[in-house]
Amino acid sequence: MDTILTSQKGDKLQIVKLHTTGDLRQRLISFGIIKGASVEVLGYSANKSTIEIKVAKMTIALRASEADKIEVKKV
Repeated sequence: MDTILTSQKGDKLQIVKLHTTGDLRQRLISFGIIKGASVEVLGYSANKSTIEIKVAKMTIALRASEADKIEVKKV
């Protein structure tokens, strides 16, 4: 399974599935992180504890543990 966390800076991705429930799932959906959405990886923190992504016109920083729950495919 490919996740946002396993992607490289500059990759353009499409969200396949969210592997989470509850509050985290609702938080991701509120950011527009839903099945079929396009995402671009903008960069990682120095120790890869956070990842910066672009969804639509929003830039979002996710914890590595959150990004690892978002299944994607390269576009």
